[in-house]
Amino acid sequence: MEIFMGLRFIGKDPGSDNDHSPTVWLDEMTGDLILQGWKITDAKTQAEIGVVPENETVIRFPVRMIPFVLEAHDGDGSGPGVQ
Repeated sequence: MEIFMGLRFIGKDPGSDNDHSPTVWLDEMTGDLILQGWKITDAKTQAEIGVVPENETVIRFPVRMIPFVLEAHDGDGSGPGVQ
């Protein structure tokens, strides 16, 4: 597994092309997940979400990526950095 600036690469969406894949990383220091996904651009979904604070973002993340999230946290939410 590759480590980059304290982040451990977990996996890319196997259902996407290599250049545009939702991705999961694990912050080795905090146990936080770093997620890359698709921007929410359709007006209906944006309206349902409502106002998003300036320092936050909302992404669409495919459910088929849940195994990567579980891998990042040892399958039970007790991964590195989690107190």
